[in-house]
Amino acid sequence: MSAADEILDIVDEDDRVIGQCPRGEVYAKGLRHRCVFVLVRDAGGRIFVHRRTPTKLVFPSLYDMFVGGVVGAGETYDAAALREAEEELGVSGLPRPRFLFTFLYDNGSGGSWWSAVYEVRCELPVRPQEEEVAWHAFLPEAELERRLPQWEWVPDGLAAYERLRERRHPA
Repeated sequence: MSAADEILDIVDEDDRVIGQCPRGEVYAKGLRHRCVFVLVRDAGGRIFVHRRTPTKLVFPSLYDMFVGGVVGAGETYDAAALREAEEELGVSGLPRPRFLFTFLYDNGSGGSWWSAVYEVRCELPVRPQEEEVAWHAFLPEAELERRLPQWEWVPDGLAAYERLRERRHPA
């Protein structure tokens, strides 16, 4: 089954399931669905940063400070966070990612998705999926912050990161 054929839950503005559709149709029609974002830190606290491959359906070749993706039909956010983190990092046996918060992301052109943000520590050697990740490194947070204005970031990941920063350092 291709990624476009994966079945996703369609949700309303309150994150209640109201239907199901194939992922390709969800993207094409801008239907509201669910996604997970997992901030991965190594034993030294550095953050896993990667550049997406040019073949990705959404946001090809952009940088991201999260691993994650869509939540499958009937799947919980928690299960999707662990599945996506292990798949994208190429590891198994990660601890369960710690839930931080949810928010409704609006892409500004009619599409939106409920986004659950998590954090996990990965002390295992990573082997990211070649079809998902073109480049990766664990960066100190100060280096990530320096790169924010320099690199082109996945917009929903950047929105999640900004919300995370606001929660840690309220104005």
